[in-house]
Amino acid sequence: MNDEEIRAVLSIALMAAYADGHKADAERDEVRRVAEALGTEVADLNLPALYQDVLLKRTSVPQAAALLTRGETRQLAFELAVGVCDADGLRNESETRFLAELGAALKLSPPQMAEPAAYADALATMPLPQPDAAPEAAPAPQGPVVASTGRDDAELDRMILNTAIMNGALELLPQSVASMAIIPLQMRMVYRIGKQHGYELDRGHIKDLLAAVGVGLTGQYLEEIGRKLIGGLFGKLPGRLAGSLARGATGMAFSFATTYALGKVAARYYAGGRTMNAQMLKDAYAELMQEARGVQARVQPQIEQQARGIDVDRIVQLVREH
Repeated sequence: MNDEEIRAVLSIALMAAYADGHKADAERDEVRRVAEALGTEVADLNLPALYQDVLLKRTSVPQAAALLTRGETRQLAFELAVGVCDADGLRNESETRFLAELGAALKLSPPQMAEPAAYADALATMPLPQPDAAPEAAPAPQGPVVASTGRDDAELDRMILNTAIMNGALELLPQSVASMAIIPLQMRMVYRIGKQHGYELDRGHIKDLLAAVGVGLTGQYLEEIGRKLIGGLFGKLPGRLAGSLARGATGMAFSFATTYALGKVAARYYAGGRTMNAQMLKDAYAELMQEARGVQARVQPQIEQQARGIDVDRIVQLVREH
């Protein structure tokens, strides 16, 4: 894709982020942060200005759609918008209307809209693991939790690392559905960590923890797809994985690091009886992001090997198994 197409797709993704009708300052700040972070990587795209155009409604769905003349690019823009709408849970009525308007503007047929929506819905609504799928845990503690045994800690460490490797591998794939699977895998990881320490978590608890460490669900998904777009990974032939491995290096490092750091922070948080405040969680997450980058460099061959073995058609089943 050329720069004009990238800007158009990102404009559509940003509009999708605001399509839920919520005007919370936290969400707006998170989307702005993502635009600025991506803008520092490719200055000539001027993504902060693009963000302002979307926020101030100086651009529209029909205008952005008109810049996408190729069928595969229009399809990609729609798939990414679906992923943005479902990043923080099943889309609401406002988001459904937005996607219907977008599909019409992109001149997509009902089957072209239905398939990515079905994938995204399946991932967004997938139930968290049942109790018998997670390690045994004691009843919910009344006070501070005593840290798990060394054996349990080692088991959690392996699970966190394996989830981070899987998410790094998904980031190397050009298909948009692969990016949609990253957040559900993170949520299931946090659920299992909490379960190990005696806490029964629901999606609301997990979202609150992610928000506390500074990992907004919508913002994280926007950042993932932005890195793929800027890196040229989207729009390439799925079979040409060798090129994808080179182009996707930055995004792979981002997804691996965020997953690894999130898992380690969650382990500290629940092992300590959930006594860490928001600032402590943010500080720990920043520290662990640095650690994650060193770990990622060591396990990169495993990430690339994992990417070669992923069957994209089985993404939903893959997430269920993990």
